[in-house]
Amino acid sequence: MFKHYSVFFNDYKDFELPIITDNKKQSYVNLECGFDIETSSTKIHGEKFAFMYVWLFGLGYGKPVYYGRTWEEFSEFCKDLSANFGLNEQTVLTVYVHNLGYEFQFMRKYFNWVNVFSSSERKPIKALTDLGIEFKDSYILSGYSLANTAKNLSKHTIKKLTGDLDYSLIRTHETPLTESEIGYCINDIQIILAYINEQIEIYGNISQIPNTNTGRVRKFVRDNCFYRLPNGEKGGFRQYGKYSKVMKDLTLDNETYKQLKRAFMGGFTHANANYTGKVLTDVTSIDFTSSYPSVMLSEKFPMSRFKPVNITSIKNLEKILSRHAVIFDVKFINIKPRIKQETYLSESKCRNVINPVINNGRIYSADSITTTLTEIDYAIMKQCYTWDDIAVSNVKYAIKNYLPKSIIFSVLDLYQKKTELKDVQGMEVEYLLSKGMLNSIYGMTVTDIVKPLVTYQTEWGAETLNLTDEINKYNESKNRFLFYPWGVWVTAYARRNLWSGILATGNDYIYSDTDSLKILNYEKHKPYIEHFDNQIINKMVEMCEYYDFDLDLLAPVTKEGKEKIIGIWDLDGHYKRFKTLGAKRYLYEDDSGKLHLTVAGLSKQNGVKYMLEQSENDNLKVFDMFNDDLFIPSDRTGKMTHTYIDHEQEYFVTDYLGNETLVKTETGVHLENCEFTLSISNQFKDFLIQLSNGYIYKGVKHV
Repeated sequence: MFKHYSVFFNDYKDFELPIITDNKKQSYVNLECGFDIETSSTKIHGEKFAFMYVWLFGLGYGKPVYYGRTWEEFSEFCKDLSANFGLNEQTVLTVYVHNLGYEFQFMRKYFNWVNVFSSSERKPIKALTDLGIEFKDSYILSGYSLANTAKNLSKHTIKKLTGDLDYSLIRTHETPLTESEIGYCINDIQIILAYINEQIEIYGNISQIPNTNTGRVRKFVRDNCFYRLPNGEKGGFRQYGKYSKVMKDLTLDNETYKQLKRAFMGGFTHANANYTGKVLTDVTSIDFTSSYPSVMLSEKFPMSRFKPVNITSIKNLEKILSRHAVIFDVKFINIKPRIKQETYLSESKCRNVINPVINNGRIYSADSITTTLTEIDYAIMKQCYTWDDIAVSNVKYAIKNYLPKSIIFSVLDLYQKKTELKDVQGMEVEYLLSKGMLNSIYGMTVTDIVKPLVTYQTEWGAETLNLTDEINKYNESKNRFLFYPWGVWVTAYARRNLWSGILATGNDYIYSDTDSLKILNYEKHKPYIEHFDNQIINKMVEMCEYYDFDLDLLAPVTKEGKEKIIGIWDLDGHYKRFKTLGAKRYLYEDDSGKLHLTVAGLSKQNGVKYMLEQSENDNLKVFDMFNDDLFIPSDRTGKMTHTYIDHEQEYFVTDYLGNETLVKTETGVHLENCEFTLSISNQFKDFLIQLSNGYIYKGVKHV
């Protein structure tokens, strides 16, 4: 049902808002509420212009959706909401918006903002007005697009509509909306309301819903660390005190923190340059089952303060590396590749680089480089590079042990629920929650301790924080349950596991991405896979014995009765054809003949659809088309460029019906279709040419 906002207060005149109060004496309206806008973007006299033409507001799932056409109307509506419902900074109505950053840019000048919490500039997570209306981002909470959020609903059934609203048509606040357009708008709001309705049911009330998806897992793990025993019973003050004592010993100083930041590297994603640009057949994809969570279970991590140590020789260094968690700065002289299929070290993680040869962003060789490594990274470096000499400095070590029992239990518990509840009728909510939290559990370990504080009053700004103050706050926090180095080691262990596959498969290795490999001759490499799996299982068994965990937790049973062991290699798929053009750029044809495209910055579906049309549905021609010259016009990419407009604009706009209307905006976001060109850098082109010719010229580097 679609109604004008003017009748809202008549509809709700006898409605009593459900109010709850949290433990901080803050009150909230315990009812799902959603807000959405539709906009048009155009150019007037060559200037980009963007404006809202309809806004929608819903209070309560299944209730009517209300609309207005201007920001002035919405501003007045919010003032009336505040007055009629007695809202203020102590009694708050939470309004969810899917991708709040977009709406916020349009409406930010129409409200007085008391508090805006943001992850980065123009990315608000929540924003409170002085009217007692707080906008929150449901996209950051769910981690999914609106369409996928709808798919993941468990209690309600709503599908995201497509095609009913042609975004290319220019509409103003005076343009009449068709029935199908109205239906599209209502549907979007209903998805938000349905989703928040389910979240309220899960968490008990709206005040308990986390701000972000990562916030869910943080609360879950924190509660396990401080307040719950592994058997599920409440731990009480003794449990809190026990865990707090562990954290009290895990502190950082400024220099160690900065060194850890230098050492941190994400997932390894790259392509075997020898196969780049070639169409390969009979390719197999393998991946790890929950790579990051599994290393949190199987490996040992820094479990003490880092202490400096004086190194007198490489033998002395390697002795320390074999026993402890270690970070150190190192200079490599005349570094060269030991293997042909891959290069490990990212150029972006190196300093003082002299005469390098770069393989698609990674160091192939150099006269000299300086970087920061963990003992895990150093072990990989020894396997894939040689060097004439090294100089080591700033060596620090910590005692290694398993992560705290409560964190291990949290990972096992989430993995068990994710595995056992998949496709189980009536357990959809629990499954999705456990899956989302398991996927996010690594993310909480690498949350930066010190980063500029994003601020918003009337404009965006940033406040540089004092490093010493922030490190002291971190060390002294009574609620801290994580240690920043753990995240650094999680990714290092995951890279080492991935590299075990790269090294074992040798020339059959084609492509890697974080937790997966594309390889040739799969059958030949089964002995390696079996050997690796046994090693990982043995490690996790040792951990379970150390903590007295039931071994069954490592291999929960699916709905079909199949054991699914965490951390081992899994068969991900078989491809008839595969072609890569470098990191995050590949195309494959599955056994059914369907094409799949992965290219950073390009819609998978739109890219394949366009290439098939241009190739007359000939898959082989598509593979030929997938090259350095690939161009997709702006109307076919599905990709939009954003331009933020921060100044007032006023223009006469002609809509798609031919009606002219004066439109005024305070701020906005201009959206424009953009073309896509798949281009390989000159630097990488030269490297590939030299590689094929059998000779690499040291120091050749194009800008």
